[in-house]
Amino acid sequence: MRFSLIDRIIELEPGRSITAVKNLTMAEEYLADHFPQFPVMPGVLMLEAMTQAAAWLIRVSEDFAHSMVVLRQANQVKYGQFVEPGQTLTVTAQILKQDERETKVKAQGMLDGRTTVGGRLVLARFNLADTDPRRKLIDEATKEELRKQLPLLYQPPAESFAS
Repeated sequence: MRFSLIDRIIELEPGRSITAVKNLTMAEEYLADHFPQFPVMPGVLMLEAMTQAAAWLIRVSEDFAHSMVVLRQANQVKYGQFVEPGQTLTVTAQILKQDERETKVKAQGMLDGRTTVGGRLVLARFNLADTDPRRKLIDEATKEELRKQLPLLYQPPAESFAS
């Protein structure tokens, strides 16, 4: 998926958790089809928003060590309510467990303090060069592009200094 379902990262604690937001607007092209008289964010895109938030958490936590962070499994996913244009979906993800190739997270999407979607996700992390060394340049370019995107999504709070 090459479009972003994360508009802004509002909290980021590397190795632990992330909070991000998706502002749903009528400008989202898929709303014309889902559904014409009752536009709502499709459940699969809510799941993708959770996946993208978790992927940013993983990338930052390991200093962009892998060019690919992709959803491998979605477990116990439950949906609670619709997200309509004009509403903001707040997405959180917390790392539960991690090994050298996979990261397990607990993720949820909230709307006005109520859970809209939640589940446990397993994300795989790898570089394309792991299976084909000729793809190392693609890995490096991808990581560099992701590094450039991060400041557009997240501005860490300024450190306060005692006078």
